[in-house]
Amino acid sequence: MADNRTELLERIAKLKRQRRAVVLAHYYTSAEVQAAADFLGDSLALAVEARKSDAEVLLFAGVHFMAETAKVLCPDKRVLIPCPEAGCSLADSCDAGEFAAFKARYPDHTVVSYVNTTVGVKALTDICCTSSNALRVVASIPRERPVLFGPDRNLGEYVRRMTGRDNMVIWEGGCHVHEEISAEGLRSLRREHPGARTVAHPECRAEVAAEADFVGSTAAMLDYCMGEEASEFIVATETGILTEMRRRAPRKRFIPAPTAGGGCAECRYMKMVTLEKIVRTLERMEPEVVIDEEVRRRAEGAIARMIEIR
Repeated sequence: MADNRTELLERIAKLKRQRRAVVLAHYYTSAEVQAAADFLGDSLALAVEARKSDAEVLLFAGVHFMAETAKVLCPDKRVLIPCPEAGCSLADSCDAGEFAAFKARYPDHTVVSYVNTTVGVKALTDICCTSSNALRVVASIPRERPVLFGPDRNLGEYVRRMTGRDNMVIWEGGCHVHEEISAEGLRSLRREHPGARTVAHPECRAEVAAEADFVGSTAAMLDYCMGEEASEFIVATETGILTEMRRRAPRKRFIPAPTAGGGCAECRYMKMVTLEKIVRTLERMEPEVVIDEEVRRRAEGAIARMIEIR
């Protein structure tokens, strides 16, 4: 297996040089896929990197909405996605047609959409956000102006609590990974590891976030764990981030928070991306992300405003 992994990584490196391509990977992908990345990051960092890259080809090792976002920002580049069927439960929870009808009920609201949405939803949005900058995005909107926030209800409620914005309407969507993390299991794990610090993603349910010493985006949790002197951390988010945490701090222990079913929080879509699929995609230069130009232009402004508020 190790030899095969090495061969695949060498093949990817060669193909990247030939194609003038870079691989951008999310923290939630597998450890071997992260090893193939030229840039590893959360959704906001990946969007920024895609926009500034001088590569001719961007291969997105992540889920579909991320590759769409890269294509919106880089219409003149070829954007490849090795696993187009890798969707996102959160993005799937917000159909663009249904969101348009929901938006029509609140014509005076500023629409803030999480980046974990389809390009069709982004095209209906005034400004996108990620978990890294959601608080800053909402704070940038005058307090007297009501906000329509979607699609993650947990992130929306977290933003409402932290900003005191009572004039927010929130779409009822959710991420299967974070919804499944168990508050009871987390409390039990904390009793087993009394010296551990607990970090949680704001997509977690409020009762899970209440158990955490720190709540923040994937990148913020990573920074927190690197900066704290504690030797143990309980991590309530997708387990892929533990690869980078362990790489940066091999002397610390990182423990995944349990799900209600007793397992670990894993995104079945992120884990669909493999080294074999990356090789095949670079060899064939497909599947390629294609977006209707009118929809792309409407979505571009919302994403660009998100990047401005970093």
